[in-house]
Amino acid sequence: MRAAALSVAASPEPDRDCPLCPRLHDFIATWREREPGWFNAPVPTFMPPEGEDSVKLLIVGLAPGLRGANRTGRPFTGDYAGDMLYGTLIAHGLARGEFKARPDDGLELVGTAITNAVRCVPPENKPAGEEIATCRRFLVPTIARFPNLRAVLALGSIAHQSTVRALGGRVAALPFRHGGRQEAGGITLFSSYHCSRYNTNTGVLTEAMFVNVFREIEAFLRG
Repeated sequence: MRAAALSVAASPEPDRDCPLCPRLHDFIATWREREPGWFNAPVPTFMPPEGEDSVKLLIVGLAPGLRGANRTGRPFTGDYAGDMLYGTLIAHGLARGEFKARPDDGLELVGTAITNAVRCVPPENKPAGEEIATCRRFLVPTIARFPNLRAVLALGSIAHQSTVRALGGRVAALPFRHGGRQEAGGITLFSSYHCSRYNTNTGVLTEAMFVNVFREIEAFLRG
């Protein structure tokens, strides 16, 4: 049975003008003036066309990138991290089509949904602790909305920690490590270093390391 935290009644998607984190709200307002053609709003969960019941894997990133998801309105779309993530998803049958870094590229997820621990773009890609905690009110019902969810993949330590808390677990008991696999709130939680350009350029995360995580997830979902 899933953790009691998942029973919290709330919408899984924030309003376009969500005011809960003033710093993030003001940052987006500034970019709406600078780039009125951008999405510039809380980025919604990317869903498969078959709907919520088809989702067995949820991928949780940190937050939208300024010129990535904040610009395009789709998680991991418009920056390097998306190239690596969506290419890997396609290779493992978790997405279909061709990723062209545009929300209208026709790419579709298969049995998978993608969201972020923090839905609004933070200055310098660094959300504050209170912003992460506040946005968990959307992560909790996002996890709960998928009745057939079996696994969550957290990308990076912050996404991992927020997901553990959303599942009702203790971070101290379920620490982050790349390639980790743990049980929390009735869900199997996998963890990986974030597929950011910084991590790949510095060798923190290699393509082989990332692929190995998805091989384990693929085998788990087949089991």
